[in-house]
Amino acid sequence: MRTASVRDLRTRFPRIKALIEQEGEVVVTDHGRPRYVLKTYGPPARCRRQPVNYWARLRQRQPRPLSAAARRALDKADRGDR
Repeated sequence: MRTASVRDLRTRFPRIKALIEQEGEVVVTDHGRPRYVLKTYGPPARCRRQPVNYWARLRQRQPRPLSAAARRALDKADRGDR
């Protein structure tokens, strides 16, 4: 794998471009430390996932409504001996 500095990119880009085409990728260094990788571009793979049903996901996360009997029991417990 070849390396090039940020300065090389500014001053000798056609040479770096040729290196990328030959090697496949080039590591770009900044102050002597490897920082970036330049590669040839490839179109992203097409995703074949099903569309997300956001309404169904929302309904799953919503709390379930109380039944009438549970509501009455809760009211009775909250009222106490009134």
